[in-house]
Amino acid sequence: MNMEINPSDYKILVVDDVMSNILLLKVILTNEKYKLATATNGRQALEQVAKEKPDLILLDVMMPDLSGFEVAQKLKQSADTAEIPIIFLTALNSTADIVQGFKSGANDFISKPFNKEELIIRVNHQISLVAAKRLIEKKNIELQNTVAGRDKLYSVIAHDLRSPMGSIKMVLNMLLLNLPEEKIGKEMFEILNMANQTTEDVFSLLDNLLKWTKSQIGKLNVVYQDFNLTEVVDSVIEIFTMVAGVKHIKINTNRPERLLVTGDIDMVKTIIRNLISNAIKFSNENTEISVEVNTQDNMAVFCVKDNGCGISEEGQKKLLHTDTHFSTFGTNNEEGSGLGLLLSKDFVQKNGGTLWFESKEGVGSTFYFSLPLRK
Repeated sequence: MNMEINPSDYKILVVDDVMSNILLLKVILTNEKYKLATATNGRQALEQVAKEKPDLILLDVMMPDLSGFEVAQKLKQSADTAEIPIIFLTALNSTADIVQGFKSGANDFISKPFNKEELIIRVNHQISLVAAKRLIEKKNIELQNTVAGRDKLYSVIAHDLRSPMGSIKMVLNMLLLNLPEEKIGKEMFEILNMANQTTEDVFSLLDNLLKWTKSQIGKLNVVYQDFNLTEVVDSVIEIFTMVAGVKHIKINTNRPERLLVTGDIDMVKTIIRNLISNAIKFSNENTEISVEVNTQDNMAVFCVKDNGCGISEEGQKKLLHTDTHFSTFGTNNEEGSGLGLLLSKDFVQKNGGTLWFESKEGVGSTFYFSLPLRK
């Protein structure tokens, strides 16, 4: 292990009822710059452990009051001392003694009479394990704090921006409805339209961000209910008809009148919204998108197919992986965060389905997801 260890940061408790052994161990370990504490019997050893809080214990097996094995067992029973590594000092080296030692919680054995080099190597090894464990625990706490801070940040961003963005979105929607092109001129109408579209995209991104954060930190519960998938698909398409109209894209649908599924209706709406939004974003002007709903192997399958720019083979490998966070630009340079698809995949899985896609660069993409049919 290539860790820099400073022996003076670690304390070793030496327990032996023979004073000459204690003195010998003291000399060897003090030369190595370790801090030392000592005890001459089992009861004293337990008192010293509580008082000195050593990082490692060298424990003689044969002692008059409590044997080393008994001391070890007592230490292992307390949560405060169970993790302290123990090296048994023993003149015994029969297999039965060694087995009993490991059962008592030994981390290692050193035979008497001591070999100085062997003693130092075994002590250094145990201390390096203690150091590594502490480093891992420290890094773990740092990581947990970082993750908690990040989740909090995402949540604050999404929450605090969502409300004002929602207000701006409503104002722009009202303006567009009440200020027709002939009233304000083509140029102003286009600017207003573009502002409206940007606001819709930002609002959608914030919505995704908020849901993604909640989902990742386990604060998003799936509320299962039976509902008509066709109705949900139609309501989402209705919202996107105007957005598609701006790029002169026609949305064709092929679905049954009723298809009852079981799942979380809000999550399913989010999935459909993201997939249709992407299809529009990556479609060229004056093209068509087809949305289909059917059944296959006891599952309802939703499918949206575009004739747009498609995804490169390299891009396809990165898509739907949290670590790569792949994103690209739409046909009108609409910016994508890649978050919508990750969220959709997450939501589909939470609802007991699968999300998959087929794509060919320059030809278009088809995205599918499945949901359990109502039992």
